Amino acid sequence: MAKESMKAREVKRAKLIAKYAEKRAKMKAEGDFVGLQKLPKNASPIRLHNRCKLTGRPKGYMRQFGISRICFREMAAAGLIPGVKKASW
Repeated sequence: MAKESMKAREVKRAKLIAKYAEKRAKMKAEGDFVGLQKLPKNASPIRLHNRCKLTGRPKGYMRQFGISRICFREMAAAGLIPGVKKASW
């Protein structure tokens, strides 16, 4: 389980990215790189890291489901994810 502060930090970054997205796109189109440098560092989308929505785990993230591989396995075994079942052949 990730620290609550790490989860909160990612949420804060996501809000900042959304806030400056339009301004950032406009500056990029104009080629105003000095203006881009003056924006907050966390306003850059590259600084956002995918984390599990349930545990906050940064590694083993599955984009399609938005959760880590561990949570995915537990939920799939419990039948909580529609359309997913354990493979057997």
